[in-house]
Amino acid sequence: MGVEGCTKCIKYLLFVFNFVFWLAGGIILGVALWLRHDSQTTNILYLHLGEKQAPNTFYIGIYILIAVGAVMMFVGFLGCYGAIQESQCLLGTFFTCLVILFACEVAAGIWGFVNKDLVAKDVKQFYDQALQQALQQDLSDSDATNAKTVVKTFHETLDCCGANTMMAIGASFLKNDLCPKEKTFLETFSQGHLPQDCHKKIDELFSEKLYLIGIAAIVVAVIMIFEMILSMILCCGIRNSTVY
Repeated sequence: MGVEGCTKCIKYLLFVFNFVFWLAGGIILGVALWLRHDSQTTNILYLHLGEKQAPNTFYIGIYILIAVGAVMMFVGFLGCYGAIQESQCLLGTFFTCLVILFACEVAAGIWGFVNKDLVAKDVKQFYDQALQQALQQDLSDSDATNAKTVVKTFHETLDCCGANTMMAIGASFLKNDLCPKEKTFLETFSQGHLPQDCHKKIDELFSEKLYLIGIAAIVVAVIMIFEMILSMILCCGIRNSTVY
């Protein structure tokens, strides 16, 4: 005997919410894959300075996001099927998965909040080390070439020059080959603006992406809370209808 009345409305409402949850999982998975293969981040985070690789803290968060998106799609499908079949077992499993997923999301959010400045900080330190080596005169040809390649990749990818505004002016004036051609000192000065420093550009690059991830996490958390409430109500309704 199927559920009737308000419980039946909750059944279809839960199905709709689960379908939205499944779509949200697909969107998060797609966004995570886009962030993983975004040209700006891959150009920078695949760099090597000698034996040292660029910091990969950002990619740890991306891999977590990919896993969350895939699990959300599975849990969303499980919830849709459980709601339509009016299965207490499936709905109970769905509810348990939601609680675990919600706890993981909270833990990931805390980790992201604590490390939100660490990503940009590590990348800026990597850039500073490469810039320092590129400006040194006592390095071997291979080390100097490697350092200049790393610095040029930063400059061309982010359209910047130097660690700060004053260094940007000095680097564009004294070391013209390190900066993008359109950002040389004479050109930027004649246009009435100064070269953009790379520290600021690095902060902008990662803050924009982390902001996007934060919005997605908040939306998903709200949907999950509604689904946990609806699944509990539906389980109670199915149990009562079975008894009577």
